[in-house]
This record gives sequence, C-alpha cells and structure tokens, in this order.
Amino acid sequence: MTNISVHIRPSLIALPFHRAFTRPVVEVDGVERQAAWGTTEVAVDGGTHRLAVYFRYRGQRTARLGEGHAEFTVDGSVPEIRVTARLGSRNGSHFRVVVGDR
Repeated sequence: MTNISVHIRPSLIALPFHRAFTRPVVEVDGVERQAAWGTTEVAVDGGTHRLAVYFRYRGQRTARLGEGHAEFTVDGSVPEIRVTARLGSRNGSHFRVVVGDR
C-alpha cells in the first residue's frame, strides 16, 4: 500500500468562507472520502488510479463543485505520493490538482 497525501486549499481570499461553509471531498477510483481543508491521507494499492477533488456546501450530499482531476500510477517504490489541490479565487473556479512535489 502507498499513502497519498492530498493537500487541499482554497485561495487565500476565499479561505474564511470555505472553512465556514464548505467541505472538500477526495474521490479515488470512484470512492468518496470526506476530507478537510489542509491535508487528507488516503491509502491505495499499486496500479493506475483516478483522483478527483471537489467541494460541497454543508448539508449537500451530491454536489461536485470546483471539481479537478488527476491520474497517477503507484508502483510501490515510494511510501508516499504528495498531491496538491488548489481552488482558484474566482466563483466557478476548479481545483488545480498536481501529483508530485510541486
């Protein structure tokens, strides 16, 4: 198993709003996991995976707002893969998801 460390953050301008009214979600291969603004960790097996990061307003159960995607392959040679998901500052922005140390 390899650990994926997903650092999720909104723009600094929108940070107070998102912390108060929204919750991020991390989805790996179609399986949703509630996340937090900051770092969320997910363990995955080897192989190719599809990652999606989006947010929902509190109380919503199906919305996928600001959704961003990335695909990555796990070969077991590293114990952790770092992912950064940053949400833009404009209303309607999407997450920019980057796999690796960038």
